Amino acid sequence: MLPLAELHVHIEGTLEPELLVRIAQRNGIRLPSYDPDVLRERYAFDRLTDFLDVYYDNIGVLRTAEDFYDLGSGYLRRAARAGVRHAEIFFDPQAHTARGVPIDALFDGLGSALSDARRDGMSAELIMCFLRDSGPDKAMLALEAALPFRDRFIGVGLDSAEVGYPPSLFVDVYARAAAEGLRRVAHAGEEGGPEYVWEALDILGVERIDHGNRALEDPDLVHRLRDQQIPLTVCPLSNLALRTAPPRLADHPLPVMLEEGLRVSVHSDDPAYFGGYIDDNLARVCEALQLGQAATAQLAINSFRSSFAAAERVEAWVADVDAAQAAA
Repeated sequence: MLPLAELHVHIEGTLEPELLVRIAQRNGIRLPSYDPDVLRERYAFDRLTDFLDVYYDNIGVLRTAEDFYDLGSGYLRRAARAGVRHAEIFFDPQAHTARGVPIDALFDGLGSALSDARRDGMSAELIMCFLRDSGPDKAMLALEAALPFRDRFIGVGLDSAEVGYPPSLFVDVYARAAAEGLRRVAHAGEEGGPEYVWEALDILGVERIDHGNRALEDPDLVHRLRDQQIPLTVCPLSNLALRTAPPRLADHPLPVMLEEGLRVSVHSDDPAYFGGYIDDNLARVCEALQLGQAATAQLAINSFRSSFAAAERVEAWVADVDAAQAAA
């Protein structure tokens, strides 16, 4: 098993139906069914907004620090089995505080889960995301509410419905985040076109693009991504489920990205909904695209070199990838 870094996973998107039922029952919350298999049948989507409807409905069960601890620790245990050495995990505080959940419940619960994982040898950090369809003013309020917990997260991101909410709307909140020393990433080029990627880079000053598939439509953008080695965190099973890539995994643009020399890596996005964690994504895409050992190892190396971990740790993990490849 190759060592990996997971850089594009939404902790709310790891809420498996079994845990959803357990938390709902603990909190006395009514669900359409308490049969995980029945709940899982809802996970067929025609577009991003269809998925988000189910996603936000399900996270309504999350109320307490214990709930967020169970969510975080469940993901981290599964990630460890997948070979993840380092995880930078997205979370959406606005989706919870808008329901009356105190923000300290998120930081206490998720923070305890990360602390346990670190004691077990995994490196793990949090990246706070803004809900782009809630607008820039609410994003700024969310950042200000989170700053008392500044030592518990390393960066900010931008997620939720993309089209109609370009990165340029969020220039002020990203400037504030930069002033606070936070790392900056953004979802762009998933549903939105290459212009969303340009704005994320030039206006928000992001250091990493989440998704970025549609960047391939603009040769000048591809040239810039290659020359500056700006990371792209691609999620093949998510693309397949949400129809943001060709309908066959064998036609996914990942090989083109590799051939272009882009710093692309594979991740899981919302694995409870899209059929697989990071190891599942990597195994299925490598099989479908007939990627050899060298390309698979390059994806693993790219994942570490796209992270915000300290350089010496990155190089140690890269050496581990090389050793695992040599032993395969």
